[in-house]
Amino acid sequence: MADQEPIETVSLDRVGYGTETFPWSRARDQLAAAHERVAAVPYFLGTVSPDGVPHAAGVGALWDDGDLYFTSGPGTRKSRHLAANPACTVSARLENLDLTMSGTATRVTDHATLERIAARYRGMGWPAEAAGDALTAPFSAPSAGPAPWYLYRFTFTTAVGLGIKEPEGATRWRFAR
Repeated sequence: MADQEPIETVSLDRVGYGTETFPWSRARDQLAAAHERVAAVPYFLGTVSPDGVPHAAGVGALWDDGDLYFTSGPGTRKSRHLAANPACTVSARLENLDLTMSGTATRVTDHATLERIAARYRGMGWPAEAAGDALTAPFSAPSAGPAPWYLYRFTFTTAVGLGIKEPEGATRWRFAR
């Protein structure tokens, strides 16, 4: 999905410090620039089991055309949770912003997208290849389980940015997706 501007931008300055809202470009540009190598930015995926138990796990995500993509082995807890409930969060520590996004993750199986994202991962140092309806490589994170790995597209509808360097403050963005 093409990167789009938010339909709503709100300051979360609830105590009256007088902080201004951040433009979405502050987060978007850092997401786009951070992908020179896998794990250059720490991303954490939050899911919920069918019985309501939360789970968080680090993922090697990449930004592409306004969405985040990440992989997960079919037998992992995160993949099982997403199969039951695609609603999730992804959080990241960017250069000057803590970012938490809420949305849904859907499994990608079309070959053109698998090839495109595998090429992006290869450019970041992970030798991924499209194989059938998933990705494969000689190695991945130990927590990913054995190949093949499912590819997920995370499409977010809201994001909250907390400035960790000046200018500080907190902003929520809402998107029409």
